[in-house]
Amino acid sequence: MLELRPNCEHCNKDLPNTSDEAMICTFECTYCKECALDVFENVCPSCSGNFVQRPIRTSKMIQKYPASTKKVFKPKDLGKAKINTEIFINIEPEKR
Repeated sequence: MLELRPNCEHCNKDLPNTSDEAMICTFECTYCKECALDVFENVCPSCSGNFVQRPIRTSKMIQKYPASTKKVFKPKDLGKAKINTEIFINIEPEKR
């Protein structure tokens, strides 16, 4: 089950369960749309995978399975992230 992390790992923007700005990779690294698509150009700086929009857990299910309250704030080294992006940006995610 997804943790539904409460913030962007890079800029620390709040991303509650109801946010349509939350983006995740397959390891559930969580970023806001601006960081995921503009800063990292759809290449996860941790695993090099792509990002997808995080689903919103319904109000009924969020009561039973609450979103995480543990913030993960690990701003990335933009120089290293840029090198990683340059390696993978022209390779389709399924071929990385």
